[in-house]
Amino acid sequence: MSYTTLALMSSVSAHAQTAGAPQPQAVSQLPQIEITAPEPKRRANTPDRRADRAAGQQRRSQAARQAEQTAAPKAFALSQDARTGTVGYYADSTSVATKTNTPLVNVPQSAAILTMEFIEDQSTHSITELSRYVPGVAVHQGEGNRDELVIRGVDSSANFFVNGFRDDVQYYRDIYNTQSIELLKGPSAVVFGRGAGGGVVNRTLKEADGTRTYTATAQTGSYGDRRVTLDAGQAVNENLAVRVNAFYEGSDTFRDFGHLERYGFNPTVTLKPDDDTKVKLSYEYYHDREVADRGNPSIGTGTRFNPTSPFAPNGNLSAFFGSPIYNNTYADVQTGMAVVEHDFGNGLTVKNSSMYADFNRAYQNVYPGSSVAANGGLNYSAYNHTTNRENAFNQTDFIYKTITGPIRHTIAFGTEFGRQTGIDLRNTGIFASTGKNVAPGDPFNPTYFGTINFIHHPTAVNSDGVTAVDSNSKYRLNIESAYVQDQVEVTRWLQLIAGARFDRFDFGATDENTNIFRVRTDDKVSPRAAVIVKPIDNLSVYGAYSVSYLPSSGDQFSALNTGSALLPPQKFENTEVGVKWNIFPRLQYTAAIYELNRTNVPLAIGGGLFAISGLNIIKGFETALTGYVTDNWQATLGYAYTDARIGSQTNSSTAANPPPPTILKGNRVQLVPFNQLSLWNKYQIDPMWGAGLGVVYFSDSYAASDDFVKLPGFVRVDAALYLKINETWKAQLNVENIFNAGYWSSADGNNNISPGQGRTFRLLAKAIF
Repeated sequence: MSYTTLALMSSVSAHAQTAGAPQPQAVSQLPQIEITAPEPKRRANTPDRRADRAAGQQRRSQAARQAEQTAAPKAFALSQDARTGTVGYYADSTSVATKTNTPLVNVPQSAAILTMEFIEDQSTHSITELSRYVPGVAVHQGEGNRDELVIRGVDSSANFFVNGFRDDVQYYRDIYNTQSIELLKGPSAVVFGRGAGGGVVNRTLKEADGTRTYTATAQTGSYGDRRVTLDAGQAVNENLAVRVNAFYEGSDTFRDFGHLERYGFNPTVTLKPDDDTKVKLSYEYYHDREVADRGNPSIGTGTRFNPTSPFAPNGNLSAFFGSPIYNNTYADVQTGMAVVEHDFGNGLTVKNSSMYADFNRAYQNVYPGSSVAANGGLNYSAYNHTTNRENAFNQTDFIYKTITGPIRHTIAFGTEFGRQTGIDLRNTGIFASTGKNVAPGDPFNPTYFGTINFIHHPTAVNSDGVTAVDSNSKYRLNIESAYVQDQVEVTRWLQLIAGARFDRFDFGATDENTNIFRVRTDDKVSPRAAVIVKPIDNLSVYGAYSVSYLPSSGDQFSALNTGSALLPPQKFENTEVGVKWNIFPRLQYTAAIYELNRTNVPLAIGGGLFAISGLNIIKGFETALTGYVTDNWQATLGYAYTDARIGSQTNSSTAANPPPPTILKGNRVQLVPFNQLSLWNKYQIDPMWGAGLGVVYFSDSYAASDDFVKLPGFVRVDAALYLKINETWKAQLNVENIFNAGYWSSADGNNNISPGQGRTFRLLAKAIF
């Protein structure tokens, strides 16, 4: 420090010490002085200087390496939960509904997010069973061989998705590798394309996000259940993360002769070539084999005004109306995914996703082919069905965030291209005891042990009594789609959403029975629009309108015939008004009123022809409360009122003496209860113990839309106990249907009715390493 600087500091200090005392005379103010130290002279670049510099660089490199070794490791990426603000049962945002990661309070659509913690707390591994805690969703039996749901009065076995890709083959899925399940209600064509009329179910899979996780579970329980799982992953370094999920389960079921075996293996890898780019790779092999079970027949013949009931021999809901020799369903599924994400850094991001899936799939059923007659008579029928399919999809999604004046835009646009190919082959069972396609049975001793031959029938005239042609089709479907959507924030309290998607559905199928190739191409635009008003940041009121289409070949699009090739797509048109309120930061209340009109529903009029006057009108109200009521109390509460009606009928027929129609205007749609209530509570008693209690209520519904067989309403109570032994070990006990209530859970027509499972125990141990 220079002498001048020291002198100035001394002067300032002395002035400060006497500033408060009276002064004999005024002191003039000195001008501000800035003193710059002289720049040191550069030394010549001598050998000694170069040596000193090299030594200094070496010391600095050693210090940097030591600092890197002692510093906390750099995070690989945000975890999946962190990206969506998920804590416990509460999820703050989702990208499933709008293609952009949007707070749920700003999503103008009814949506339920089943988080990983909620899924694990239920200790069930079925999408259909988990959906019973979602208002407005009912379970379809699916011929006892697949997942199938009725969402807002619309039945579908195809509106299932995985990571946003169509997962539309009919099979039972397991959720061993699932991060969350998103159920969106109402048409969602802008995001998901064709169908999706009542809603969609998307599984978001666990990915290698760099989070260190090493978890193993072992489960046992009722009916000889045994299940083990493994979830292991971590970041290898700043540029690579890996994860693997695997499981095995073998179990009997509450039904006589019931059995299942499942296993799966899902490794994933995430690469980060740089901070702005991610590459995600995934492969899954999944196997499922089970005894197919189409349930019980009904009693006698009901009418619209005097419906009959399901039949259980002497009240025994475990009795199996099938063959333990022949009844089976299996699926072998291989799926590969590749996703590349890049952030251009100027508000524009892009994601390109590809998926290929190979489904080796078939099922075989012996089932009640009639109701139980007054004299105790019952007929059995049988068939098998092969539905192999290959799916290939590519999606490109751009998201651009920009500002025009005071208005903020989040613009999503992109394309989807896909090709789906497969076969559909059905054979009818001919019973050796009769030489026909039916055989008598005893409803009080219902299991069938006789010999059956499965024969393909390419024509409708056969000596063995078969009067319907067995399907035999090879098909291909080409999909070309493009969409655009703008989420507009006009002011803090007003948001708009407008979007549309163009879909080209180019379907062709060869009828192998006749060697006739038929083709139909549909081009449709599905719009979406919504207004969101936010009086305060945590409260939104919205009005929404959306449309989607389902081509005439249907959910499973396996064939075209003379009639279906002429039909236009079905149309789903939804209007909805709702409110969403984040009562607390982790507790959300939602409510919605909607009307969904389904038009162009094909009605068979004989001769392979259809009328397109079919109309379903669904009106309803849904409300839900999800999240943390207190720090220790989590809850998910839901209620739905759904009035799903047949809106039209036709008496036209090409037959000389047509039978009277059975599905009449005003009938209630199959399997849709008026009232549905669910409540699940989890309370953390102390750091060691927690408890759960749930109630599921469904009012009565009908097994088919002719309303001839009524399924009585039911109440089911579930419970759970959770124990944290230490940081490594946890345990939980779940009891489903603790009061052992007898009930009918679902159906696939009037004589294929599934009873609900009785009291069931599941005991699980979890190790976290």
